[in-house]
Amino acid sequence: MENEIKSHYSYSEVIVWLEKKGVELYGNHFKIIETDYPIVYKLIAYFMKDEPTCFQFNINLNKGILLSGPIGCGKTSLMNLMKYLTPIEHKFYVKPCRDISFEFIQDGYQIIHKYSIGKLYQSEPRTYCFDDLGTENNLKYFGNECNVMAEILLSRYDLFISKKLKTHITTNLSATEIETHYGNRVRSRLREMVNLIAYDKSTLDKR
Repeated sequence: MENEIKSHYSYSEVIVWLEKKGVELYGNHFKIIETDYPIVYKLIAYFMKDEPTCFQFNINLNKGILLSGPIGCGKTSLMNLMKYLTPIEHKFYVKPCRDISFEFIQDGYQIIHKYSIGKLYQSEPRTYCFDDLGTENNLKYFGNECNVMAEILLSRYDLFISKKLKTHITTNLSATEIETHYGNRVRSRLREMVNLIAYDKSTLDKR
């Protein structure tokens, strides 16, 4: 596939570098397998801002990334590695959705502000990758039930429109399951906010 990519980057060299970084972070067992190269190429093109290659892949650099695939296919590891390809001005933070739900139990509705408008925590909203969307549950704070991630994503959509703030997501949910968990409004907004990059459903668990 790399032979088909017309780019001034050597994607095979980038993958070798990512594998070395992956071994540093995750141990000697880490490897990017060849069947995953089509996914990894798309991520490399996006995070290195390789415009011609993104155009080939129909990836919009103004949107975020929704990386979808079965449990254990390596989504989180890849997004953590992509942080090292990303220029400092486009830095992003990987945050597990389950951790956000635990923070909500403790601190309440200000957590929705923390991960959307950045209020009280930093002067500017941050670019986040919300990891494992769908693993958190609807939670109650003082008896009031809240779909925390739905509220955060809707708030971040407003920032995407007003400030071009990007949001990245990993999930093992399908589009239909996202709509079931978070409602039609969230699914509709995500279509505008993110590029979908999806593993094949038959991808094996690599753990």
